[in-house]
Amino acid sequence: MDFETSVAVCAGAFCLKRQKKKKDRRLWSKKWFLDRSKFSHMSLLAELAISEPQDFKNYLRMSEESFEYLFGRLCEHIEKEDSLLRTSIPAKERLAATLQFLASGRSYENLKFSCAISPQALGKIIPETCAAIFDVLKEDFLKFPCNESDWMNIAVDFKKYWQVENCVGAIDGKHIAIRQPPKSGSYYYNYKGFHSIVLFAVVNANYEFIYVNCGTNGRVSDGGVLMETDFGELLENKELHLPSPTSFDDRRDVCLPFTFLGDEAFPLKENLMKPYPNKGITHDEKIFNYRMCRARRVVENAFGILATRFRVLLSTMNVSVERAEIIVLACCTLHNFLRQKSPTYLTQSSVDWEDTSAGQLNEGEWRQNTQELLGFKRMRRDGREQSIANAVRGWYKSFYNNEGSVDFQEKMINKR
Repeated sequence: MDFETSVAVCAGAFCLKRQKKKKDRRLWSKKWFLDRSKFSHMSLLAELAISEPQDFKNYLRMSEESFEYLFGRLCEHIEKEDSLLRTSIPAKERLAATLQFLASGRSYENLKFSCAISPQALGKIIPETCAAIFDVLKEDFLKFPCNESDWMNIAVDFKKYWQVENCVGAIDGKHIAIRQPPKSGSYYYNYKGFHSIVLFAVVNANYEFIYVNCGTNGRVSDGGVLMETDFGELLENKELHLPSPTSFDDRRDVCLPFTFLGDEAFPLKENLMKPYPNKGITHDEKIFNYRMCRARRVVENAFGILATRFRVLLSTMNVSVERAEIIVLACCTLHNFLRQKSPTYLTQSSVDWEDTSAGQLNEGEWRQNTQELLGFKRMRRDGREQSIANAVRGWYKSFYNNEGSVDFQEKMINKR
């Protein structure tokens, strides 16, 4: 075979191969994705809204009324225009897919079967919708107190519902499991042996988040997470605009500062109270610990309900750190939204509650789950605690054992 013939044969084979590739090339979308109106869960949701409203609520973690209100707020922010090549996925379907993802924690690959949306599209839709949820709703449902009046309103609620004075919030943090980011080494590796980012939050007396920060790497010591947040910096620099210290009843000579309540994972500060160490504890210290822990339980319950309703937080998020952060922030915002808009979102049985007449603590339903978010590791007592912080805690201890006592506290500590 001469050279020209060889070239012709090769060229022919190349053309045949290209033609075969063109024939084998798959369509840009599977047929059942194109028939979304026929196969997606939207038809089921429409039926549930009419005949089984409780099932609708279980599926999306909210009633149809709440869903429609949320859709009305978000529609213009998540709606996409049709292109010349394809019709865009409707805004309502984007929202429903996102809420089902947050509620179930299912992977994109699994979720595609109920939404009839490709995993690739879900990977864009869900973070975009979560960002819209946070951006649109945060001013109304996740607003951080910015003046003395705002903080005073929170303190009034803590006194009304939990009988603690000058309390402006309960703080805590949880580890959110993530896939190890590329080339991150042990940067996100926490003390329990998995990769995580930290969700730090401040909660008011009504189980609502008033501040959330997500993204601190899990390797940071739990006691140090506070100072990784802008809240911690403002607290340290006394720039939170808290009300001035006040006196109680007949203690006119002593003015006590407004404080946040933390547990043993946090440092004791003038504006941050935590319990006394249990070793060698006195009766009066037990009373103080009970009163503090009773009020601080709101943040434990807020986290418990959050994770129970939005189970994506209990899964290992297989997304980038940035997308994991916005998913967590969207869950916290939706928690506050439902807390305020849905009367049945939180009931007495949902949270821990005390039968003070019997001296008994009844656990909330969320504690029955086998899974829960990993909390902070308790710190050893810090011998460098500020003397003024110790003095403040001592004054509060004295107050709760005397004129600030409640008639059930002795019964409750004897049952502990």
